[in-house]
Amino acid sequence: MKHIMSSAWEEYLRPMFFRPKRLQVAVMCYRNGTEGKDVLMITSRGTGRWIVPKGWPIKGKNGPQSALQEAWEEAGVRDARIEGEPVGTYEYVKLQDNGTKEVVHTLVYKAEVTELADDYPEQAERTRKWMSPKAAAELVAEPELGDLLRQL
Repeated sequence: MKHIMSSAWEEYLRPMFFRPKRLQVAVMCYRNGTEGKDVLMITSRGTGRWIVPKGWPIKGKNGPQSALQEAWEEAGVRDARIEGEPVGTYEYVKLQDNGTKEVVHTLVYKAEVTELADDYPEQAERTRKWMSPKAAAELVAEPELGDLLRQL
């Protein structure tokens, strides 16, 4: 009986309690404004909270390419250049469609934007706005993301 319980723990229960964190990629899109850098923020579709463009890695694309694809779909970023490796990470709790919650680890890239489109895939579902990194940091719910924005 002990072996059966141990086997059930390892096969079914342990993964439910100790599942690995999911990974997303995000991008802090910025431009050089008259008073320093501005960051492009968007609202989430579900809660309307302020976030940076982010999403799941896309098959066939690396992290920076996936992040730029999300920036296009969610914020209309037509032309931007990722600047090297991720500048940091943050975690948040994602509410799944089935009602469960999941911790998501997010790699954050930085990209200078040179062109925005007026028409883009999620235009009707989100609000986008340029703002100072300080103002953006005060609006986001994730403290680690706020820290990254302040460093921009």
